[in-house]
Amino acid sequence: MSSAKLILGSSSPRRQELLKQVHLPFFIRKPNIDESQVTTQDPVEKVKQLAIRKSQALPLQDEKEVILTADTVVSYQQQIFEKPISKEAAFHMISTLSGKTHEVYTGVMIRSTEKERVFVERSEVTFWPLSREEIEWYVTTKDPYDKAGAYGIQSLGAMFVKSIRGDYATIVGLPISRVVRELKGFSVLPV
Repeated sequence: MSSAKLILGSSSPRRQELLKQVHLPFFIRKPNIDESQVTTQDPVEKVKQLAIRKSQALPLQDEKEVILTADTVVSYQQQIFEKPISKEAAFHMISTLSGKTHEVYTGVMIRSTEKERVFVERSEVTFWPLSREEIEWYVTTKDPYDKAGAYGIQSLGAMFVKSIRGDYATIVGLPISRVVRELKGFSVLPV
C-alpha cells in the first residue's frame, strides 16, 4: 500500500481520466501561473518550463505529497499551436494541420520533498486532408477551444486523425504509461 499522496496540479478532465484509467488515486490542486511568461518557441523547452512552473506554484504541504504537473503543445514546422483564442485562430490551426503531420509534446514534472523528475514525451499525428466545410463546421463546436492545436484526439478531433506515431496518451495530455513507471520511484502505485 502506497503511503505517498499524489497531487495532480491540473484541472484538465483529460488528465484526471487518464489517472483514473490506471487506478492511480489523486487529489487536485490547481496551480495559478501566468503561462505567457514562458516565451520560448522551442516546444520541448516550452512544455518543460511550463510543467516546472506549474509544479513550483504548488507548495508541498507534507512529506507524503507527490506533485504531478504537465503541459502539452502542438508543433508544426517549428511553430507552436496552443489553445485557440477565437474561431479564426482555430480555423487557421486546423487548416494548417490538414493533410500534414505534426508533433505533440507533453512535458511532465513529478516532485516530492526528496526528489524531482522532469521529462518530455513526443508523438506524431497525421491529419487527413480536410475540406473547408469540415473545418468550418468543427470550429462552430466547443471542441477546439480548450485544447492545444485546436483539436482533441479523444473527442470530435479524432475524425481528422489518419495516423499516430508514439503514445496516444501523450497526445491527450499525459503520457500515462511513462508517468506510472516514474511514479513508482516516488512510492505512488496503482491500487
